[in-house]
Amino acid sequence: MAKKTKKNSGFNIYTRLLRYVIPFIKFFIISIFGFVIVAIAQPLFAELVKFIIETIEHGTKADNKYLPIFIIGLVLFRSTGTFFGNYFLAKVSVNVVHKLRQEIFNHYTQLSIEYFDAQNSGHLISLITYNVAEVTRAVTDSVRTFIREGLTAIGLLSYLLWLNWQLTLIFFVIAPFIGVLVTKVSKKLRSLSKNVQDSMGDMTHITSELVMGSRVVKCFGGSDYEIKRFKKVSFFNKQQSQKVALVAAIQNPIMQLLIASALSALLFLALTIMDTASTGDFVAYLLAAFMVPRPIQLLAQANNDIQKGIAAAGDIFNALDVEPENDQGTVEKAAGKGVLNFQNISFSYPNSKKLALKNINLSIEAGETVAIVGASGSGKTTLTNLIPRFYDYSQGRILVDGIEINQYTLSCLREQIALVTQNITLFNDTVFNNIAYGVLGDIDETLVLKAAEDAYATEFIGALPDGMQTEIGEHGIQLSGGQRQRLAIARALLKNAPILILDEATSALDTQSERYIQKALERVMAHRTTIVIAHRLSTIEKADVILVMEQGEIIEHGAHAELITKQGAYAKLHAMQFTESESIT
Repeated sequence: MAKKTKKNSGFNIYTRLLRYVIPFIKFFIISIFGFVIVAIAQPLFAELVKFIIETIEHGTKADNKYLPIFIIGLVLFRSTGTFFGNYFLAKVSVNVVHKLRQEIFNHYTQLSIEYFDAQNSGHLISLITYNVAEVTRAVTDSVRTFIREGLTAIGLLSYLLWLNWQLTLIFFVIAPFIGVLVTKVSKKLRSLSKNVQDSMGDMTHITSELVMGSRVVKCFGGSDYEIKRFKKVSFFNKQQSQKVALVAAIQNPIMQLLIASALSALLFLALTIMDTASTGDFVAYLLAAFMVPRPIQLLAQANNDIQKGIAAAGDIFNALDVEPENDQGTVEKAAGKGVLNFQNISFSYPNSKKLALKNINLSIEAGETVAIVGASGSGKTTLTNLIPRFYDYSQGRILVDGIEINQYTLSCLREQIALVTQNITLFNDTVFNNIAYGVLGDIDETLVLKAAEDAYATEFIGALPDGMQTEIGEHGIQLSGGQRQRLAIARALLKNAPILILDEATSALDTQSERYIQKALERVMAHRTTIVIAHRLSTIEKADVILVMEQGEIIEHGAHAELITKQGAYAKLHAMQFTESESIT
């Protein structure tokens, strides 16, 4: 399922992140050119001060005329560089972030159901929201600061070396100490930032569960429990965030102390070594030297954000490195008959030693209706989930129209299957778009209306404020359970696939609606292979074949009358439901 990758260093992760810059390399080069101008401008300011002092000491009135021009020109020169550097790097950054966010989302659509079953949904959402925001800072403000201040520091040091290389060696003496400090801080920040990001995922997950399960929370008095659960995760997030702030705060004064020591030694030696230098050279050297600490400190601060970005990018790349669904099939066109064959199928869920399905053998002819009944956990839904390859079986074969399902491309296989489950999935969109969803989006409107009519949904749709164009809210919250169910059935009918899977498809319907749906289903079942998982046995008495499952095995099969006559497991289930129905009446 998931491809395990070797542990990457921060450098490797950041290098991989910067590969996203390649498509926008022209903008990146222009931005670097702008920051080179900024870097050159910094020592030129020191040189300008030197020129001013020398003009005051030895210059003429003619020299004074050029000073305003030099000042304005230098400011204009630096401002031009700042504009090109900031604007074009911002263009690179927003494009990189957009591309990364889109790549994560697109990759999610290619991952298996098995992967999503094993993940915390809050963490998956947090990757696109919080983690990408952290990466944004790492490739926007931090990169801007890193390039601009890095080039500025190089420019100033080059200028100092040109003025007096012996004195400038002092900066290179403290460089290893700064390097060790930054390395240790970087490692600690990455670790702490990873904890912060994980806790953000936990908070997102808990919040999502509260929002989605608000009715259960209120009904069962779960508010205090949820508050405590969220508080615990939020408190951990606060602790880790405070540690991040502490580590970053400790780094700054230590670095300032190192630089101040170097500058003190530099000033002392300058007064001794540069005693023969002109006033202009002396002041220019000291001015440039005292300009060096600022870019170094800003580089350290930018490094802190980059470490957070590296930690965030590491989680993103781990998700991107998960292998998508196995789609090695080559068959792209199916016969479309809907003949199904299960041959010695066995299956177990990941991390489970127990077989969910055991040696299933089953043949379903085109147009047949097969009903599956049995206790909860008997393997009914698991069996149907193997057909569209939501999970891959470990033993045996499943054939659709004589071809093993692994040989089809996933898109071709799933084009042949329509699915209606007990837990309806609707989207925060219009009624029309929920019926004509996905590949059905370009279908003729009259066919959509026909599907809604066949699902007996037109009556309640017509009563909605905007009819087919009514927004139904998240998960169709503005509709009743039965209405949501009918929209899902309409969607399945519209797809008109040769295989129809109904997993407790009428469970949320009232008696009147169920009668309508049963009439509609009877019409469409005649033209396609249908597998019905049903709890109420009265709804499947007309099925061609009824399968009774128990602990992953088919223990009985036959038509309704035949199974009643056998007086086996099905007859007992039927009698039990009949008795319950009578007692309720």
